[in-house]
Amino acid sequence: MRRMNVLSGLWAVALLAAGITFTTPEGWRQTSSATAMRVAEFTLPRAPGDAEDATLIVYYFGGHGGSVDANIQRWVGQIQQADGKPSTGAAKKQSRTVNGLPVTLVDVSGTYVAEMAPGAADRHNKPHFRLRAGVIETSKGPYFIKLTGPEKTVTKWDRSYEQFVSSIKFQ
Repeated sequence: MRRMNVLSGLWAVALLAAGITFTTPEGWRQTSSATAMRVAEFTLPRAPGDAEDATLIVYYFGGHGGSVDANIQRWVGQIQQADGKPSTGAAKKQSRTVNGLPVTLVDVSGTYVAEMAPGAADRHNKPHFRLRAGVIETSKGPYFIKLTGPEKTVTKWDRSYEQFVSSIKFQ
């Protein structure tokens, strides 16, 4: 379903994915998910000068997946600071209510060093990356959103990301 977003003047698509609905911002490209735990996956096209696109994934682990704080800490730990200081000092954490749902968000930049796959010894080494992630608490358990990509690209999509988060509802 396409509808005009009055605030931004952009066309958007409202989607239902595993009990949550959200509006997909104009310009985001939906991709097929690799696993059933990835209820939605998007590519956010790169900003000029960046070598790659950003990726946003919505996860649902059947009501499991750890606490809000454990996930925030894990995500912040996936970013290293150039000065060697912990990323906890650089991370911006925010809690708010979106359409009646508690949502906790984190935003941190640095070198992305997450595991290439869960439990893998190999890690990414992507300097000048930005991670924006969040936990959406529902009556059926938490949903997780994770946006990663080059800093300029993620920044290019800041407004769209905020619109995406603000559009989330649970059915």
